[in-house]
Amino acid sequence: MIVSVSAVVLLGVFVYLLWRYARLPLWQAAICAAFGYFLASSSIGPEIGNGLRSVARFVAGIEL
Repeated sequence: MIVSVSAVVLLGVFVYLLWRYARLPLWQAAICAAFGYFLASSSIGPEIGNGLRSVARFVAGIEL
């Protein structure tokens, strides 16, 4: 749950920065948000969540 919320916030910030500084039109940002919403509610949504959790566990396990 924490990973998915963090990913949503991170991607939301990324889309905002693209809209603000790279001149991404607002309608394209809305399409990105709608695509993410519908993708999360599709049958592949849980697999994406599992992949993100696996990546987060891998990154958290790296010792520098």
